[in-house]
Amino acid sequence: MTDSKSLIDFLVSVTAAAIILAGWDAAQAQKLPASTTIGTNPAGTAFYAVSAGLAKVISGAGPMQSIVQPYTGSSTFMPLLDSGEIDFGIVNAVEMNLGYQGPARLKISGKNPLPHVPNTRLIMRGSPLSVSLVVRKDSPMKTVYDVKGKRVTGEYPANIAIWYHVYTELANAGFTWDNVKVVPVPAVNDGVDALVQGRADVSNHAIGVAKIKEADAAVGVRFLSLDCSAQGDARVRNAVPGYYLTTLKAGASTGIVGDTCVLAYDIYMVGHKGLSNEVVTHSLKAIWDNIDKLPPLNPQFQEWTRERAASADVTIPYHPAAVQFYKEKSLWNAKMDETQKRLLAINP
Repeated sequence: MTDSKSLIDFLVSVTAAAIILAGWDAAQAQKLPASTTIGTNPAGTAFYAVSAGLAKVISGAGPMQSIVQPYTGSSTFMPLLDSGEIDFGIVNAVEMNLGYQGPARLKISGKNPLPHVPNTRLIMRGSPLSVSLVVRKDSPMKTVYDVKGKRVTGEYPANIAIWYHVYTELANAGFTWDNVKVVPVPAVNDGVDALVQGRADVSNHAIGVAKIKEADAAVGVRFLSLDCSAQGDARVRNAVPGYYLTTLKAGASTGIVGDTCVLAYDIYMVGHKGLSNEVVTHSLKAIWDNIDKLPPLNPQFQEWTRERAASADVTIPYHPAAVQFYKEKSLWNAKMDETQKRLLAINP
């Protein structure tokens, strides 16, 4: 009888706990909207693919659906993100730095075309993007120091981000635009066309993209190695915060013919400070728990890892719910606290 009563008491307590837990889950679900929106660049871009992958795993975790909303570019949707008209955005670290600081506070060589977005907050640091200077394979140039006095593509009015890439790559060697002969081009692919056609000696593009494979098939191209020394890295970070250097192994991609130091910057999943803790936590948990489902969706997710999610090397502060989430995952540290405090002092 005693054993039977104990079993009944145990089953009652388990059932009560299950009811309480179910009630808590239901309460949490009630705090979530039916859907959230991720602003991103147009279909066909790496950022659109990233947004689609994240939306898929967030929606799959239920009950909140995640909807991808493409725009012509980040400068178009960043103000909507800042005001809370969209919930999330996929933007790179350099653009977020310029937008978060604002044109009144930060200009790079007199330029900052990004809208001021003081209310944006980081949700998750994602994978890195890599870019570098590119030359013809038969060029005598080997490193960034060899571009002095050469014809280098520049201006990029339709792709201002590329102007920042080349500006920073030149700064890596202690150079400015005055140290090269600028060949004006409207956009990134036009720069590579100028190289292939012989109108320029040096251009710039992302590693691993179709345009570089096309140029390599046409004339043969390779990426120049930047200066990955401590001094070179410092010059990069001082030129435009958000960039850093990394070394790719020989053969890692088209045009990487030897171990090559290249420019890198991170993809961010961004929200706004008014976004509810429940939405942020639910979205992060969905991505965290399903991180292994992302790489098959797009190569850009190969380095989209849990370990990279929280970092002290970021350009905007984290959302408080993200901070709490990473603390619970033992990913947050004192150095991140220092960065968070410094960045929040700019736009509390």
